[in-house]
Amino acid sequence: MLSGYKKIGPHLRNMFVAQFFIQSVNTAFFLLLNFYMVKSGFEDFQVAKVLSYRFLAVFVLAFPIGLYIKGRRIIPFFYAAAIGLPIFSHIILYAVEAHAYTLLNVAAMFWGVAYTCIQITILPFILLNADKEVHSEAFSLSFLSFSVTMFIVGVGYYFLHDYHPTFFTEKRVLQIISTLALASIYFVSRINWKENTTAKIPIRSIIHAYDWSLIFKAITPTLIIAIGAGFTIPVINLFFLNIHGISSDTFSIIGAACFFLVACVMIFIPFIKRNFGYRTAITLFQSLAILALFLLATTEYYADWKYAVYLAIFFYVVRQPLMNAAAPMTSELTMYYVGKKNQEIISSLNASIWSGSWFISTQIFSLLRQLDFRYVSIFLITVLFYIIGVVWYAYLIKAYEKKTNQQKGTPAFAKS
Repeated sequence: MLSGYKKIGPHLRNMFVAQFFIQSVNTAFFLLLNFYMVKSGFEDFQVAKVLSYRFLAVFVLAFPIGLYIKGRRIIPFFYAAAIGLPIFSHIILYAVEAHAYTLLNVAAMFWGVAYTCIQITILPFILLNADKEVHSEAFSLSFLSFSVTMFIVGVGYYFLHDYHPTFFTEKRVLQIISTLALASIYFVSRINWKENTTAKIPIRSIIHAYDWSLIFKAITPTLIIAIGAGFTIPVINLFFLNIHGISSDTFSIIGAACFFLVACVMIFIPFIKRNFGYRTAITLFQSLAILALFLLATTEYYADWKYAVYLAIFFYVVRQPLMNAAAPMTSELTMYYVGKKNQEIISSLNASIWSGSWFISTQIFSLLRQLDFRYVSIFLITVLFYIIGVVWYAYLIKAYEKKTNQQKGTPAFAKS
């Protein structure tokens, strides 16, 4: 069942360790930065605006980087992320304490640039430099780094803060993790591998060089889900803080529990996909996650009930593994659907879509909160977008299965 993971080469293993250290910064900021900013005197709409600048950088640069990496080595981008992310993380933490708003926004944008350098390049690197028989395992390991670091950071912060709350504050833990992330430079240097690259495409040939019809069909569900997610995911800890009174240390341990479950489920996703197909690995899991999110959002209606907070935690813990476990397979599906020559561009477009959508959504969230919209009303927007996105993924799966079966000469009803 798990034998495929043993076939992953050492160059990929070093890449995954480097990604682990880089990802630890991303997860730590996801868990703790919002709490640190609120404690430093920022309103929730101000926090959302700072987050939006981070997403703006990725939105602007992801597509050009996707065009640039076509036919070029990817490892130098890993170095850029390994060096840049820790540096700009420290600048952000200083700017929050100093209330240096301009510096904070600029640092957040460059933080996004550094993270983009690994976010959009790692999947093309896997596809080009891993054997196809282990693509599902390699995709799962790449996405697993987020879950594992969420678990480690969440548990670590909870116990460190419990041991010495005045020393191990949100800021101090973020500083420690940002510094430790420099270890990623060493592991990037150990990726001793002659990279496989695709043929370069001249800029003047972009319009005709890619299958844009396939690409737009493939990215549509990502766009829909990303827009919806931007209203909820970046600010979910503010929901728990302001509606259910959950502090940063408690939310960290909840997040750790969630992503422990995500990791457990994600390890078996390649097995589920091979035995039950994309319909189960993607559509069923995401549909159940949408139901859990709906139930989570509606706990605001009865937040005064003493058990509401426990129900909110339960629905959140259920939702996370169901939605996140499908992510490797949605990426694999879209990569295979568009074909080899479109894979770098689809990776960059996905990153651009997520960050661009989150930039827009967090800006709208900030505006809606200033207008006193309730969290539940905003989160239900996410539910609606998710439903549309999952329906589109079902269509995409059907189209991919039909295309694959035609290539194999098998009946259209055969399982993928």
